[in-house]
Amino acid sequence: MVNAGMKSLRGKRLRIMFLGFNSLLSQQAAGNLTQERLKKLLVISIAIFLTMPSWVQGSESKPILIGATVSLEGKYSEPSFMIQNAFRLWEQKVNLRGGLLGRPVKLILYDDKSQKKRVGQLYKKLILEDKVDLVFSPYGTPLTLEASRVSEQSKMVMLACAASGEKIWERQYKYVFGVYALAKRYFVGLLDLMAREGFEKLAILHEDSPFHQDVAAGAVLWAKRFGIDVSFKKPFTNATSEFPGLLEKAIDVNADGLIVSAYSQECYQFLDLMKKKKYRPKVLALTIAPIHPEFYQKAGIIAEGVFGPSQWEPDERIPFPGTKKFIDEFVGYAKNVPSYHAGSAYAASQILESAINQTKSLDHNKIRDYIRAMDTVTVIGRFKVDPKGKQIGHNPIMIQWQKGEKEIVYPTKMQTASARF
Repeated sequence: MVNAGMKSLRGKRLRIMFLGFNSLLSQQAAGNLTQERLKKLLVISIAIFLTMPSWVQGSESKPILIGATVSLEGKYSEPSFMIQNAFRLWEQKVNLRGGLLGRPVKLILYDDKSQKKRVGQLYKKLILEDKVDLVFSPYGTPLTLEASRVSEQSKMVMLACAASGEKIWERQYKYVFGVYALAKRYFVGLLDLMAREGFEKLAILHEDSPFHQDVAAGAVLWAKRFGIDVSFKKPFTNATSEFPGLLEKAIDVNADGLIVSAYSQECYQFLDLMKKKKYRPKVLALTIAPIHPEFYQKAGIIAEGVFGPSQWEPDERIPFPGTKKFIDEFVGYAKNVPSYHAGSAYAASQILESAINQTKSLDHNKIRDYIRAMDTVTVIGRFKVDPKGKQIGHNPIMIQWQKGEKEIVYPTKMQTASARF
């Protein structure tokens, strides 16, 4: 049964077509068009009209609103700019495809300034005041914990496209799904490589927050499995005041490898201290900062040889459908090479688009059930979640900076270069 809105839209399309045809007939009658020319223009006009998305033909069609926060200021700003560009690129592309359910898509993005308190306030605003139909997640585990608390209360699906701390999925929530490989698996590849090289001792420094706690706990677990001794492991809460003392302790331990799990700003801060101390372990690995295209330029020569875990890399040799197209389109849109943060945000958009198109609905229970049952491959790799919503299909990779270039060194089947120590 056709509803009143569809009848109104159909009527408006017919009126537009009628007025257009009248205009062409008037021009023909005035001698401005030949009979043959008139026929051609009528055929072209009908073809163009019929291929227009319904929301272009009927301008009264209400857009589907999708809301999120991005961190354009503060400690999460570097990856967040990547995420924002990926969301905007998808918005552009999905609208060129005709939108969703025959309606245009409109993103509402607010700056959370990397502040947890603002995230809670802004997601409430998006849901209660802006009346968004759907939401995307912010960057990072701390902010996603807060955003998902708000979205869960409204029973709205959230794809956590930039968070991998396990605490997100330990709350019995029903509407939150992970896209990243979990934090505890971040350094599996590095520790495998270290074991093969015969390295025996590891030191770990990490921020004392959920994501970095998971990274460190996972590194300890996998180090033991590979027969590597964790001789030093320390958390920090204030990088500026604690890094000098922690670096001295790491030097004293004289471990073969050092893992620093922190956000980008703190990673660069630690590298500056290492340069001043002229200290460099045989293996140096950092989270987040090394995967960005500008890392080598920002860090300088100390970046040479640095390892970092990644969820995906912008290399055309990566065998996932749509990878090359996404890289080209992102570079064209953002004038920058995408990081895995951009790739994951775009993958989350693809998953949501697929769920809506397949269920033909904005009903969050239907979307949730569809996503929960998915086993698919996005631009960054496999997507499959367990009953809690944790990502179990995707695996991290390991990169290393070599001669100013970022190379994939693990797993072997995806290598662009062998690891160097």
